[in-house]
Amino acid sequence: MAITSAPALFISILLSLVLISSAQSCSEYTFPGNQAFNSCIDLPFLQANIHWNYIPSTRTVHIAYRANQTSTGWIAWGINPTGTGMVGSQALVAFHNSNGSLTAYPTPITSYTTSMRPGALSFQVSNISATYTNNQMSIFAVLGPLQNGTAVNHVWQAGNSVINDIPSSHATTGSNIQSMGTLNFLSG
Repeated sequence: MAITSAPALFISILLSLVLISSAQSCSEYTFPGNQAFNSCIDLPFLQANIHWNYIPSTRTVHIAYRANQTSTGWIAWGINPTGTGMVGSQALVAFHNSNGSLTAYPTPITSYTTSMRPGALSFQVSNISATYTNNQMSIFAVLGPLQNGTAVNHVWQAGNSVINDIPSSHATTGSNIQSMGTLNFLSG
């Protein structure tokens, strides 16, 4: 049996508490400003969650994508209406720009070397905004009407830096290449 020193044990316990608090379940999270969402899922990669309210009568969805991130990094979430994976995704991105303010905008992902500059998506996006609190960045938006039903292929991503107000490339290994799935806005 290994004997652990008191400082090492303290550090181990502290790191465990940090990891537990950073992995807070989506159902336990309260957004500032009284924003409430009826549905959410904890995404399996990149310490992220997606929250939503789907409105069947208008085929629109109000989303909040939330992920752990440093103040110098960026996050993105998107729907791929034509396939799976990154290319073809219609994404929302958020980051702190060079003047320090938080920026969020839509960007179509057309290739693996995409510029992530603002652009029009294949569906309407309104009320896009972002927040940054306690090392968590969130993107809010209303999407739709959605043309392809309520089951969508979605992707989410994070990168470590922004250069000249444009997100830099994300890592191409591990969780960064696994962050995709299918989401049904009616059933979760």
